[in-house]
Amino acid sequence: MRRLSPRFTPSVWRKIGQTLCFLLFVVLFIKTDYAGVDELPWAVNLLFRIDPLLAFSAMLAAKTVIVLMLPALITLTLTLVFGRFFCGWICPLGTLIDASHRLFGKKDTTPEPGQRQWKYYLLFFLLAAACFGLPLAGYLDPFSLLVRGFTFAVHPALDHATTTLFTWTYQQAPAWVNALTEPTYTLLQRYVLPFGDKVYALGVFSLGLLVLVLGLSRLERRFFCRKVCPLGAMLALSARFSRFKLTGGTAECGQCRQCRTICPMAAIDEARIIAPAECTLCLDCLTLCPRSRIRYGSSGTARPGVPTDLSRRAVLTSLAAGALAPLALPSRPLARQADPTLIRPPGALAEAAFLGRCVRCGECMKVCIGNALHATWLEAGLEGIFTPRLLSRIGYCEYNCTLCGQVCPTGAIRTLPKPEKQTTVIGRAYFDKNRCLPYAAGVPCIVCEEHCPTPDKAIKFREVEVENSKGARVRVRQPYVIDSLCIGCGICENKCPLSGEAAVLVTAAGESRHEALSFRDGY
Repeated sequence: MRRLSPRFTPSVWRKIGQTLCFLLFVVLFIKTDYAGVDELPWAVNLLFRIDPLLAFSAMLAAKTVIVLMLPALITLTLTLVFGRFFCGWICPLGTLIDASHRLFGKKDTTPEPGQRQWKYYLLFFLLAAACFGLPLAGYLDPFSLLVRGFTFAVHPALDHATTTLFTWTYQQAPAWVNALTEPTYTLLQRYVLPFGDKVYALGVFSLGLLVLVLGLSRLERRFFCRKVCPLGAMLALSARFSRFKLTGGTAECGQCRQCRTICPMAAIDEARIIAPAECTLCLDCLTLCPRSRIRYGSSGTARPGVPTDLSRRAVLTSLAAGALAPLALPSRPLARQADPTLIRPPGALAEAAFLGRCVRCGECMKVCIGNALHATWLEAGLEGIFTPRLLSRIGYCEYNCTLCGQVCPTGAIRTLPKPEKQTTVIGRAYFDKNRCLPYAAGVPCIVCEEHCPTPDKAIKFREVEVENSKGARVRVRQPYVIDSLCIGCGICENKCPLSGEAAVLVTAAGESRHEALSFRDGY
């Protein structure tokens, strides 16, 4: 039987595993898009459903078991058996941090073990805050950070750059070049590029956060993973009790410190004892140990490894801070009067439940056909940053689309059957008579009514005689909204031909989540 090449060391197999998992992430990311049908055959939100940090924080906030997130228990169970393999082999952000080390990292620097307990304190704070009504885990979760950065900035930039390049070749290059570039562009459009040309709010900010996480490698290798990542902290607490782990630190090691020098997680102490909570099983020490003293295998009974050096006082302080932080929420003006322009996607739960379950992953915004969903800034308060909202002037909610509910990993946006979605009210439209052409200038315009998608048009007309801007008496059809027919899709505002602010505006009044808020028919 032919022996494997010595180049296929354990760390090489780990890099192969990382590459395959990252490719899986890319495939799932690209498949989170409209593909000509209103059904997604792929489990595109799989990675979010196996994330225990998001699962626990969402369940604590919702005060219920979220069945969609139960696959996260598989991740914790495997961590109890094999150790913190998820961070070293599967996490796409960890893979990107490793790959970017050559760009951001310093050479010949050995990470120090100090301050790694901060990620545990952050974890306790986030879980306690979620339990008492302030869900913040999605801001620092590695999957959410990565998907937001790719959705809001990287993928649109790739689309723009690719379109610009191939447009230039089509216009300037000779025919034989176009014979090669046009099929290539067609393949990219079909399999890689987004369905449509999209823009996103908070795109630069999301990209900046992602670059910051990668750039922290300039301080020390895997800085974010060792000192900040709350998901890593949760997995580390489980990995302390793992049955399989790396062991070393024999008396024959002598003065050798090779394993400590190369460990990116600073998981090996002076005595060459490996802390299973900090070890991400990169296997570099196993591969490069000059005397092959390091082993990976069963430790018999699953026992706690090296202590995590957590201060009891600091742990209690973190939990108390998380429990007390939500007490500041009722004192804000938003607690008395919500922003009327904050329109949530169809199928969104009532606001408090929605904020608790939403993990700020950006999946609904990426899959939105009409580019209507965008990240909220402070319109919903600190706890609402990165949650989806409808911006009708930029895009509109497609009448026949139910994709946003299909990709939501936690059920913050319910999956609606098409007939129910088409009657779900997310807002109401009204006319600004100071800007609407038939009202303000006596100029005929019926664009809003033409695009209204409801079977019985929610926009009707009254034919009246008015004085136009030239002083002449003319008869025009002035539009008005039938409140009971309008669902707030926003297409009328989006298609309004006026430059700048539209003459027909959509607000959250009358949405199904708060039916008491409503306009009069014909306003």
